[in-house]
Amino acid sequence: MAEFPKVIKDVINSFERLPGIGPKGAARLAFYLLNTPRTYVKELADCLVKMKDEIKICRTCFSVSEKEVCAICSDERRDHFIICVVERAIDVMAIENMGGFKGVYHVLGGVINPLDHIGPEDLKINELVERVRKIDNMAEIILATNPTMEGEATALYIKKKLEDLKLENLKITRIGSGLPMGADLEYADQATLSRALDGRRDI
Repeated sequence: MAEFPKVIKDVINSFERLPGIGPKGAARLAFYLLNTPRTYVKELADCLVKMKDEIKICRTCFSVSEKEVCAICSDERRDHFIICVVERAIDVMAIENMGGFKGVYHVLGGVINPLDHIGPEDLKINELVERVRKIDNMAEIILATNPTMEGEATALYIKKKLEDLKLENLKITRIGSGLPMGADLEYADQATLSRALDGRRDI
């Protein structure tokens, strides 16, 4: 049986390591790039390297940024007493594209998932607790993890950690109707996200 040249197999194997890309999809991407102009491939490679070199993690919310503190955290017009807690930086973009939310964010970097050996200590949960502890008169924490089993478990864990602070006026809410169980914020349309935020509830 004929085999692809080693260089092509290496490219396919590299693409397969990306989330959501299977063997067939990886092969299609490899041959697509093989048949595109070299200038495009070089431009793509340069963009990837530049992204790795220049993008930083915001020291406040742990989202992506070109500076030490992201544009949202450094914006004095935002309501810094309302924090929306999300799994990934891409979820911040999803909510921002919806428009209407004027608070700030905290990116956990994933969810608690024992099957993948991800525990609370692997996420930015302690950093969130410390952030809330240091801000006087924090008004609300919106737990906007995805409505999956892992997302729900993570939200409940964070709720317990925040309740242990015993802050009288702190409201802890969970995004509400509009997102079905198992959905990802990344793929939700703006109207659905808007309903989910507006329908947030106490947990």
